[in-house]
Amino acid sequence: MEILDLSALALACKSLSEAVQDSKNQSFIAGLSDSQKRLVVAGVIQNFEFCYELCVKMIKRQLEQDAAALSDIDQYSFRDLIRTAMEKGLLDDPELWFEFRRQRNITSHTYDQDKASVVYQAALNFEAQALSVLQRLQQRNA
Repeated sequence: MEILDLSALALACKSLSEAVQDSKNQSFIAGLSDSQKRLVVAGVIQNFEFCYELCVKMIKRQLEQDAAALSDIDQYSFRDLIRTAMEKGLLDDPELWFEFRRQRNITSHTYDQDKASVVYQAALNFEAQALSVLQRLQQRNA
């Protein structure tokens, strides 16, 4: 079995974690202008987008490696992919991932401050899920 290269996902998770931690650092945030605060939120959202996409890609690759027939996974809808990932122990709550996908799909509209705030909150919640998926993938590919 081929070992997945998870280095890009590990870096994306690290970057997301750093962005989230900086955005929660009240002493750091207090010294910023409103436009700088919006940039920090935008940075968290961008890290969320990138990390989310890599998580889904790596989940799919792991399932492809584990599948009896590669074409089976290629035919899966997103929902089927996520449910199968839960069944295989790669993640715990598919409903969370369905919500992350909904939030990811509205990130192109983050110029709307209300939408940006909602996606930012999703990104904060996503961090732990992404780290969990990374850890599980690393265990399978050790």
